[in-house]
Amino acid sequence: MIQDFKLPDLGEGLPEAELVQWMVAEGDTVTLNQTIAEVETAKAVVELPSPYAGTVKTLHAAAGDVVEVGSVLISYDVEGADQVPQASPAVEASAPVAESPAEEKAQPNLVGYGAAPRGAARPQRRMRSTAQHSAATDTAVLEAAPHDAIHMSEVIPAPIERPRSTPPVRMLAKQLGIDLALVEGTGESGLITRGDLEAYASRLDAPSVTVAEITAPARSQTPGERTTRTPIRGVRKHTAEAMVRSAFTAPHVTTFVTIDVTATSELIASLKSDRSLQEHKIGIMAVAAKAVCLALARHPGLNSKWDEEAGEIVEHHYVNLGIAAATGRGLVVPNIRDAQELNLVELSDAIRRLAETARAGRTSPAEMMGGTFSITNVGVFGVDAGTPIINPGEAGILALGAVRRQPWEHRGEIALRDVMTLALSFDHRLVDGEQGSKFLVDVADILREPGRAMLLR
Repeated sequence: MIQDFKLPDLGEGLPEAELVQWMVAEGDTVTLNQTIAEVETAKAVVELPSPYAGTVKTLHAAAGDVVEVGSVLISYDVEGADQVPQASPAVEASAPVAESPAEEKAQPNLVGYGAAPRGAARPQRRMRSTAQHSAATDTAVLEAAPHDAIHMSEVIPAPIERPRSTPPVRMLAKQLGIDLALVEGTGESGLITRGDLEAYASRLDAPSVTVAEITAPARSQTPGERTTRTPIRGVRKHTAEAMVRSAFTAPHVTTFVTIDVTATSELIASLKSDRSLQEHKIGIMAVAAKAVCLALARHPGLNSKWDEEAGEIVEHHYVNLGIAAATGRGLVVPNIRDAQELNLVELSDAIRRLAETARAGRTSPAEMMGGTFSITNVGVFGVDAGTPIINPGEAGILALGAVRRQPWEHRGEIALRDVMTLALSFDHRLVDGEQGSKFLVDVADILREPGRAMLLR
């Protein structure tokens, strides 16, 4: 009998998703829980497991198509009717398995679901790490790694057992014509990373297309045209909507302060020379993150949320610190949960892990949600200052400028010092000028004299 599989609600409150690639083709025989496709929402790249075992009869969308939730995605020719879409162990509590024939036809609506014959043991599946805290705010933007559309005839059905890698890496390997089984993974638990793939590709003969060309967003350009058109979709679309909503909802105010951070530079240098700390790679971002956590405790207005619907100001007694990371397709702002509980070394490690995960395209939706305050480091691009836009649902964001060696007044004389500019944007509904200025001064004082952190609590 024919069974239709509709695009489920992926649990993110998003009405549509872009089909990145099919992992099966019409006529293929698939097994329960076999990955059939990868779809990209505004927040993540998600693998869809098959809820049925049978033969693929019809694929109702092509790579690059935007599909609405509830639309038929694929049709199967299934023998019998004993296969029931079920919830995976990760979501079983919130999505009970159907017990009656009428319920068997219900479309699953949770991401991560699997399927199994009635009475059969569920196969063990590796589940991505999700946040240990629930989050109800749409504060952050999820960026998935680049994908290009791939023609159906080029898709090879995925084996049930595959080398461990991420969807973006598998896509890149397919387009480079590299068998992942031949690539040695250096990531956690043998995960094959983009770097592993590029290193393997560099040892082969020069490919006809470069990695940079493959990972560039799909564009439309006719020879001789004076313009290039790139579709607005996925993360870029979501980012634009979030920033417009923030800019035209929260009244932004930005204040600046330029300070001498030579003492912080010397502290970082001394920590880097300590052999026991060398692997932690402590930098200015970690010190600034610690300073922000300490200052937020003294100025809770910067760690609050304007709840329009409830008519309330929600003050957070914890800090979920967002760390902005630039990727090939847009901005990623995952956050460090309960950052106020971490010391300098732990913050440095957390920042590095977030950055590595973002670059690999493995940031989960949960890691992007629930932020209470954010930091962006524009200084890494050689920029002295900027006016950052607040993430929706947060009260402020701090931009770190470049650290420059320049003449500066020091103890009544002119000397070469390390100088940087801090820029704080805040929501004027929640924070007035005095509060914002005092918060920025507290952060600046710690970066000017790191020892002052010993006086705060």
